[in-house]
Amino acid sequence: MSKSYKIPLWKKAPFLRLLLPVIAGILAEYYSSFSLQFIIYLGIIAAIFFIIFLLLPIVYRFKFSFILGIIITVFVMVLGLFITWNRQVRNHPQWYGHNIDSSSFIVATLNESPVEKNKSFKAVANVQAITNGNTISNASGKVLLYFSKDSFSGNLKYGSKIIFSNKLQDIKNSSNPAAFDYKRYCAFQQIFQQAYLPHGDWVATGLSNISFYDKIKNNAQHYILSTLDKYINGFNEVGIAKALLVGYRVDLDKDLVQQYSNAGVIHIIVIAGLHLGLIYALLLWFLNRIPVLKKSAYIRLIIILICLWCFALLTGASPPVMRAVIMFSCIQIGRTISRNTSVYNSLAASAFILLCIDPFYLWDVGFQLSYLAVTGIVALHKSIFHWFYFKNKIFRAAWNIAAVSLAAQIFTMPACLYYFHQVPLLFMVTNIFAVPLATVALYGCVALVCVSSIPAIASLLGKVITATLWLLNHVVFLINAISFSTWTDFSISPADTLLLYIIIISFLYWLISRSRISLPIALCSMLFISILYFNKKLYAFHQKKIIVYDIPNHTAIDFINSNTYFYIGDSELTKDDVLKNFHLKPSRISFNCDNINKDTLAVFRKDNFFQFYNKRVVMIDTSVNYLPFGKKVDVDYIIISKNAKVRIPALTEVFNCGTYIFDASNPLWKIAKWKKDCEDLHLRFHSVPEQGAFVTDL
Repeated sequence: MSKSYKIPLWKKAPFLRLLLPVIAGILAEYYSSFSLQFIIYLGIIAAIFFIIFLLLPIVYRFKFSFILGIIITVFVMVLGLFITWNRQVRNHPQWYGHNIDSSSFIVATLNESPVEKNKSFKAVANVQAITNGNTISNASGKVLLYFSKDSFSGNLKYGSKIIFSNKLQDIKNSSNPAAFDYKRYCAFQQIFQQAYLPHGDWVATGLSNISFYDKIKNNAQHYILSTLDKYINGFNEVGIAKALLVGYRVDLDKDLVQQYSNAGVIHIIVIAGLHLGLIYALLLWFLNRIPVLKKSAYIRLIIILICLWCFALLTGASPPVMRAVIMFSCIQIGRTISRNTSVYNSLAASAFILLCIDPFYLWDVGFQLSYLAVTGIVALHKSIFHWFYFKNKIFRAAWNIAAVSLAAQIFTMPACLYYFHQVPLLFMVTNIFAVPLATVALYGCVALVCVSSIPAIASLLGKVITATLWLLNHVVFLINAISFSTWTDFSISPADTLLLYIIIISFLYWLISRSRISLPIALCSMLFISILYFNKKLYAFHQKKIIVYDIPNHTAIDFINSNTYFYIGDSELTKDDVLKNFHLKPSRISFNCDNINKDTLAVFRKDNFFQFYNKRVVMIDTSVNYLPFGKKVDVDYIIISKNAKVRIPALTEVFNCGTYIFDASNPLWKIAKWKKDCEDLHLRFHSVPEQGAFVTDL
C-alpha cells in the first residue's frame, strides 16, 4: 500500500515564501541603512538575471527552475529594502528637519484631538510648511506637541492649524535600566522631535481642510461616544464600552487596565482581532440565514468586506484594527476563491500586505502577538478541543473558549514574558467568563447605537449593557484578587525567547507527528535555556549596584545587593503603581531583584549618610550648611536633589568627593550652575536629567 503524500506547509501556503524574504529585506535595510542607489542597482541586477533566465531554452529553464526561485526571492528582498527606505521620512527631501533652524517658524496641523495629561495637552501634528525669514517652503513630517493647560489650548481639536516658533527637541528616553524605549517607539511612527508650547509660543489659524472621510469618521465617533455616555451608567462601565466598540481608551482608569492585563483579558479592551472576529462571526451567522446570499459566495464576500472596512474606518482605522480587518479580509477572500485554501496562506498574505504598507509593523508588539495568537489557534485549537468531550452544550462551549485561549496563550507566552515580564496563570478561567460577557456587551453596544433614536428601547438596552459590563469588571477583579493569578517579575532575553519558541514548536510537532528529530531538539533547547538561566542567577547572586534613576521631578535610588534592593526616595513612587511599574519595576526585574532589603544589613544608614559595602554616599535634599571639620570627610558620591540650596565650593571644604550626582528632581538651570562650579574646580559630576540614570557596579 502506497503511503499518502502530505503536502508540505510551504507549498500549501506559497505566500510564506514571499513573506520571509520581504522580512529579511526589511531587517537588512533597518539595521544596515543601504542607500537608494544600492537598492536600485540590486533590483536592476535581479531584473537582468530574470531576463537572461527567460531567454534560456525551456529544457534548461525546467532543469534549473530553482534559479527562478532565487531570483524572485531577491526581488522580494529588494522590495523589502525599498519600502523600508521609503517609509523613513528622513530620507525624503521635504522632511522638515532638512530646512529648519533656531529662528524658523513651523506651520502644522493636529492629526488627532489633544489628549489631556497631568500638566499639559498632548497631540501629534503634521508639519506642512517652514518659514525662514520671508521664505516659506513646503515640508512634511510629524512632531509631538505638548500644550500648557489654559483656555486657549483647550479649544484645540483635530484639524486645528497652528504656527509656532521652533522649540523642537529630540525625543529622549528616560535612560533607566531596561526602560521602555520610547524614542524607538516614536521613531517607528516617524516622530523624532517634540516641543512644549506654553501660550504665547503658538497661534491658531483656524481649521485646515478636513477630508470628507475624516468629517464622517469624526461625526460618527462623536455620535457613538455621546450615545454610550447617555445610556450607559458607571465610569468604569462606560469606559469599557467605549474601548470595546470604537477603541476609545482615554476614559479608562489605569488601574482597571492593569487588572485586565494581569487577568489575561487585555485583548477585550484593545480593539483588534477579538472585536473584528466577533463582528465577522455575526456577519457570517446573519448572511448564512438569508437564502439568496447563502448561495452567492461573491455577494456575501462583498457585503462582509464592506461591513468590516466600514467598522474599521469608523473606529479610527488604528493599526491594530487595520491588521485585524486585513487579516479577516484575506481569510474570507481565500475561502471564497477556494474552499481548500490554507489559513496559513491567508495569514501570510495579510502580513505581507501590512508590511508593504508599513514595514515597521514588524517591531510592533501588537502585530507580533496578533499573528502569534492566530497561528496558535489555527495550529492547536482542534487538537486541544478534542482532549475532552462534553455532551452538555454549555460545558462544550465553555471548553471551546478555554481551548482557544490555551492555544493562543501557548504561542504568545514567550513573547509576553519578554515584553511584559508576566503571564496570567488563570487566563483560561477568566476568558471562559469574560469572552461571553464581552461578546454580549459588544453586540449590545452595536444594537444600542442602531436603536438610539428610540429612547425607551435604548434606555432599557443601556441598563442591560451596564449590568453586563459591571459583571465583566467584577469577574476581572475577582480573578486578580487570587494571589497566584499572575506569574510576574520574570525577565528573559531575546535568546531565551527564541529558545522557548524552539522548545514549544519542537515539542508540539513531536506530539502531533511523532517526528524523531523534534524531541531531541526540544530537549537540547531546554538544556541551553537552563544553562542561560543558571548563569543569569549566578550573576545576580554576586551583583552589587547603586542606581540613581532618571525620573522627572522625583528622587529615586536603589542599592542592589544580590537579588534584593534597598530603596531611598519619594514615597509617591512606591505608592503609585503606574509610576512604579513604568520607572522602577523594569530595572529591578532586569537585575533579578525580587525582594526588598528590609534588614538593611548591606546598607548602613545614619541620617543622610549611607555606607554600602566600601562605598560612602551622602544625600543632600535640603538647604543645609555643613561646617568644616578638622579633616575632610572622604565620600564616594554626593547626591544632590530637591533643588537644595547648596554651593559646590562650600561642599568641597567639608568633603573629598569622588563624584557629584545631580538627580532629576533638580531644575536644569540649577544643575547648570553646579556643573560650572564642578568644571572650575575640576570635579567629576553626573547630571541625571542630561546624561541619564547613574548606574555603578561595586
